[in-house]
Amino acid sequence: MTVVLLTLALCVVPWPSTALPFTPGNMGNLFGTAEEGDGRILHRSKRGWMWNQFFLLEEYTGNDHQYVGKLHSNMDKDDGNVKYVLTGDGAGTLFLIDEKSGDIHATKRLDREEKAMYTLHAKVLDRRTNAELEPDTEFNIKIHDINDNAPKFAKEIYFASVPEMSEVGTSVVTITATDADDQTYGNSAKLVYSILQGQPYFAVDSENGTIKTALPGMDREVKENYQVVIQAKDMAGQMGGLSGTTTVSITLLDVNDTPPRFANRERVFLSFSQVDLFNGAIGRIKADDSDLGRHAEMEYSIVSGHDIFNIVTDQATQEGVIIIEKALDYESKKDFEFRVEVKNTYLDARFINGRQFHDFATVRVTVEDVDEPPVFTRNPYIFEVHEDTAAGSFVGVVSARDPDADNNPVKYSIDRHTDLERLFNIDSVNGTITTLKALDREMSRWHNISVVATEMNNPRQTTRVPVAIKVLDVNDNAPEFAMSYDTFVCENVKAGQLIQTISAVDTDEPLVGHKFAFSINPTNPNFTIEDRDDNTANILTRRDGFSRREMSLYFLPVVISDNDYPIQSSTSTLIVRVCACDSRGNMQSCNPEVLPFSDGLTTGALVAILLCVIILLMIVVLFAALRRQRKKEPLIISKEDVRDNVVSYNDEGGGEEDTQAFDIGTLRNPEVMDANKLRRDIIPEMLFPFRRTSPIKDNTDSYCFIFIFLYLFS
Repeated sequence: MTVVLLTLALCVVPWPSTALPFTPGNMGNLFGTAEEGDGRILHRSKRGWMWNQFFLLEEYTGNDHQYVGKLHSNMDKDDGNVKYVLTGDGAGTLFLIDEKSGDIHATKRLDREEKAMYTLHAKVLDRRTNAELEPDTEFNIKIHDINDNAPKFAKEIYFASVPEMSEVGTSVVTITATDADDQTYGNSAKLVYSILQGQPYFAVDSENGTIKTALPGMDREVKENYQVVIQAKDMAGQMGGLSGTTTVSITLLDVNDTPPRFANRERVFLSFSQVDLFNGAIGRIKADDSDLGRHAEMEYSIVSGHDIFNIVTDQATQEGVIIIEKALDYESKKDFEFRVEVKNTYLDARFINGRQFHDFATVRVTVEDVDEPPVFTRNPYIFEVHEDTAAGSFVGVVSARDPDADNNPVKYSIDRHTDLERLFNIDSVNGTITTLKALDREMSRWHNISVVATEMNNPRQTTRVPVAIKVLDVNDNAPEFAMSYDTFVCENVKAGQLIQTISAVDTDEPLVGHKFAFSINPTNPNFTIEDRDDNTANILTRRDGFSRREMSLYFLPVVISDNDYPIQSSTSTLIVRVCACDSRGNMQSCNPEVLPFSDGLTTGALVAILLCVIILLMIVVLFAALRRQRKKEPLIISKEDVRDNVVSYNDEGGGEEDTQAFDIGTLRNPEVMDANKLRRDIIPEMLFPFRRTSPIKDNTDSYCFIFIFLYLFS
């Protein structure tokens, strides 16, 4: 580079008075001359300084631009023909160069933590032609660090723990701070740790920030949480250094260092009534253990055991629950005393030596006398009774007594909510249960009722007992078909062919099991039955071939009887349809066969049908003729052709009273004359009386229709 770098501000650089042409390999000639042996005078070459970076302090606080350094080329004769140009990081904004003198200034405060070094390029140009006088040269401006950043911790508060009773010097946690200053330059980032709060319990390593215990025997039961304040200071802890702090919350973890203890070791009093709980809890005792979790788990036991009482541990509350294992009687003994031991289930070997992790207490139990309710001799009661027994039959006896010394009398009753049908009754004095109605096992096999025993002298003292009554079976039901059978027989069947297998059911339950017998009328010409001796039977055909024309359905009565006592039997009817089948015996059709129309008709029937048809045809012809007669032309075709029906009344006209005037339409068409329309004052004399045709009397056509309809669709 043909550029010569001057020093920082306040540095003076001597320059030679004479400058020779400058090349990259030769920065210039040194001062002085030497004479060689041949008489020639040799001039020493001047060399510029080797350079590649400037140094600049960060956080400049002056009002003027901060001076960085000076660039100078051997090509610069100080005649104003050389121009210096600066390019690269921040050139023209952060860094400015005087193009005439080569002085470089920083225009802003620079922060090393934002950027520690800037790379720029210097050029030397001819001011008039802008031609490069020397090649482009790269150099750096490095920002020198100052202590302007305080140490910082990652968290404002840290959480740590250490077991209680730890030895001195036990490591708790290591926390470190960071400093943004340059760690390679000076002591700006060299940190020293110290503890501001937390003595004398804890200490901190000044170099690595490790917190350790400093006091022996720290007990969680005395104090569990500690707040420790740690400081990190740069400049190796010297005055003027910057610092940062954080808080460490340290919790002592529990260890089993405290044995369980009873608050009252001399005697624990418990009292209960003799009817409170049999085989249940009568009281609780508890020992104190200030430890936590499994370190506070305890186990209770009765010293040397006890034949009446026992103690178990409630894991949820860590209490000892005293229970009764035998029934107690106040009149026999009312005071009991025994010793209870408690101990930890989990022990820490570090604290066993010289310490007892168990304790004892004396328990005294007093039984109190109370008015007890009646006690049944059994619970529950189970009785059996046969079905269909008469009302008032004996079922069983329940018995209860008053356990108190007074032995008050007891009365019995049935809770009717458990006997809504009122099937049973009980004697209120002796507890005898009887039936009020006949029982049916097929309706209900068991009856569950509740019997109440009440003290007569104290009706509030009652006791209930369940009574289960089993209804025993009596053979009072006949067997019947197990299902509804759809049975058919083929028309082309052979004798002895199986057409149906039947079975039976019986709602009774004999002790030896069901055994049914099947039979039919032995004279039945169509079917036979074969008993298979397994409560089923086969229905077989007795003859060959059946015809739907002769009979499409057969009703076969089957007698089914059981083997219990008394024997019960019933008759069930098996309906057998006659069906058309293929050669393999597969049913094709069971509908009655439609017979040909001509089969079975006698000569008389055919004649009757023909007569009816002829009569119908005649009626149709007659009706058509009458219709045509009505459509003929009127009788009066012209005025000359006038034909009248003369009616003689033998009287003069009625004048104004004659309101029945002749209708000219009637004269023109005598067929529509109303024979009933007569004069009211004179009875006319009909010269030619009108005769109305009477209808056919015997209704022969109707009879024919009915006969044909019934015959064809019968």
